[in-house]
Amino acid sequence: MTATAGRIGKADPAGAVKAGQPVASRITERLGGGLVRVVLVLVGLFWLVPTIGLLVSSLRSPQDMSAGGWWTVFTEPSQLTVDSYQKLLENPDITNSLVNTVLITVPATVLVVVIGALAGYAFAWMEFPGRDWWFLGVVSLLVVPVQVALIPIAELFGNIGLFGTIFGVILFHTGFGLPFAVFLLRNFFAEIPRELLEAARLDGAGELRLFARVVMPLGGPAIASLGIFQFLWVWNDMLVALVFTKSGTQPITVALQTQVRQFGNNIDVLAPGAFISMVIPLAVFFAFQRQFVSGVMAGAVK
Repeated sequence: MTATAGRIGKADPAGAVKAGQPVASRITERLGGGLVRVVLVLVGLFWLVPTIGLLVSSLRSPQDMSAGGWWTVFTEPSQLTVDSYQKLLENPDITNSLVNTVLITVPATVLVVVIGALAGYAFAWMEFPGRDWWFLGVVSLLVVPVQVALIPIAELFGNIGLFGTIFGVILFHTGFGLPFAVFLLRNFFAEIPRELLEAARLDGAGELRLFARVVMPLGGPAIASLGIFQFLWVWNDMLVALVFTKSGTQPITVALQTQVRQFGNNIDVLAPGAFISMVIPLAVFFAFQRQFVSGVMAGAVK
């Protein structure tokens, strides 16, 4: 009888805690599963509405767009046409700007990833005088806004003949992308076990071979994340391109802005051009989505 009472007495506190649980916590536990998923799906669909609208608008003629909103296509599918894309491909300003965007974005991304990875490894595992002070100086460059450097660098590029060239824009994006790249990769590389690097050195691996065979494969998620960040930033940039490019070197963002300024409501060119400009970085993101998530979560659980 005493043992039974003892067991009941031990169960009472747990029941009291359960009974005293806040109402909000009870509601969250009961509805958190299915309801949260439904809400997240609805929010995702809501955020996709502008993208869907842009895609549908790019497949409609100017007359249909003037007659009604893009949602009318669901009741009149005959409005869909690819004539706007054909007209876009016949526009030399847009096609050349797409080529310029690729010529700017790819080198600026590759240079930042390669130089940032080398510098990050050096700051993480190589000993040299003033290493910590140099790294502190690199990190301090993160707080320098792009707008502060536009006029001085434009004057410098004008003096050395780089103003208005694609190479000048690449140099600008590379310079401003490196501080974040070094900061991110240095912190990621520092988490690599020292024993692994020492074992590779005992096997006769030099610094370059150690970097290529050990550090780079292990740093794949962080490198992919950096590449995505840099690619999206350079591809979608318009401020730097407006300052440092001319008519023959403009990327797609500046070309579309020029179309708006010159032709007003030139929607049959703007809609497909804007959609192509948006869908390419989306494709790059989804292609490296798994590595991106791994890089973002790296170091969260140690």
